[in-house]
Amino acid sequence: MTETMIPFCDEAGCSAAGCTATICTGAGLPSNTAMFARSQAAIPGGVNSSIRAFRSVGGEPYVVARAEGATITDVEGTTYYDLVQSYGAVILGHAHPAVTAAVTAAAADGTSYGAPTPREMKLAEAISERVPSCERVRLMNSGTEATSTAIRLARGVTGRDRIVTFAGNFHGATDALLVAGGSGIATLGLPGTAGVPSAAVAETMVAPYNVVPTLTDEVAAVIVEPVAANMGVVAPAPGFLDGLRAECDRVGALLIFDEVITGFRLSPGGAQEKYDLAPDITCFGKVIGGGLPIGSIGGRADVMEHLSPLGPVFHAGTLSGNPLATAAGLAALSELTPDVYIELLARARHLAALLRDACASAGFAASFPVVGTLVGMVCGEEAANPVQNFDDAKTTDEAAFGAFFRAMLAEGVAMAPGAYEAIFVGVAHTDDVIDRIAEAAERAARRAVAELAG
Repeated sequence: MTETMIPFCDEAGCSAAGCTATICTGAGLPSNTAMFARSQAAIPGGVNSSIRAFRSVGGEPYVVARAEGATITDVEGTTYYDLVQSYGAVILGHAHPAVTAAVTAAAADGTSYGAPTPREMKLAEAISERVPSCERVRLMNSGTEATSTAIRLARGVTGRDRIVTFAGNFHGATDALLVAGGSGIATLGLPGTAGVPSAAVAETMVAPYNVVPTLTDEVAAVIVEPVAANMGVVAPAPGFLDGLRAECDRVGALLIFDEVITGFRLSPGGAQEKYDLAPDITCFGKVIGGGLPIGSIGGRADVMEHLSPLGPVFHAGTLSGNPLATAAGLAALSELTPDVYIELLARARHLAALLRDACASAGFAASFPVVGTLVGMVCGEEAANPVQNFDDAKTTDEAAFGAFFRAMLAEGVAMAPGAYEAIFVGVAHTDDVIDRIAEAAERAARRAVAELAG
């Protein structure tokens, strides 16, 4: 083994004749098992985002060495068709030439300045041009930072504390939004994880998705995923988003769309373009960074100008608007023409239909809801169809999904290791790739049926 073959292996003694590295197998090849074990000694759980540990699906995670287009390759040299696409952050395909060229050029100019740059201005302009509700844009470093800043801004603008969110929506690792709702139409939340004090969520109210809650004048903002993409893929019911807009207007609350997933994926203007509705604040991430860490919020000028340095609501970040992420984001957005979205819409529908047919042929009960370019998966004979809310989403058969996930991986297809995650179709998923994934899915479904029966 040489560094040419395994460029990430920098262990002393690594050579074609034999390798003493603890990440390698007896055959002189890197090992997913050994590398993950070594990671667990340095990183809690061996991962830097919990879902990557495969705890909900069983088995052991692969460790990615490289990726290109619609594929990823692990450290053992196994290549998979990738339906994760960095949880939607990669829409053009891995290592897209326009993105890698932009990042390379930006890096040559320096990686961070702590000062304004032309690229951050241009990316903010590009977002505003595509999303008319975003008259002003502030860049930051993650979707979580975007949602937490949006909440702080809404509270600062309105002078109110209460926030309304929806069961099954995920808005990142923000304390005020890490809540678990009780039963009923709308309940005050309880901490959804250890480490979040009750006081942090005392002013967070949780309502069922697709039900318009009755608000009071204590509410600063309603935050919602306009398409719920973290409990499968759940479309807004007719009248739901319009009802939220009207109810917020009635009591003077702000409407926040969390478009970290849907932004620049469903359409050039995201979910708000698809559903023809303007929120007061929008949260972005993923696509606008071209695969690099980024987040942003945008909104009406009179709202956004409450942010420092113009207003009293503080926001700052050393790496906010950094030249690498903004270069990658500009390159990605420039490639996303209207024709690209037409093609992605068709590919998502095509993949969903082929997966449905493959599972039906094998006798594996599953449905594949489609909203625009997003595809979901719901498993089990007893699962709700269609899914309307979080209670419906929880009827999916997680054991069946786990069996299908492991079988797909064995057939060379990587899905997100969680029963409630979306399937992401991108530019690199050509018709040929989709056909190959469908062929693998039928074999995987038969494997899953046999496993569940045995």
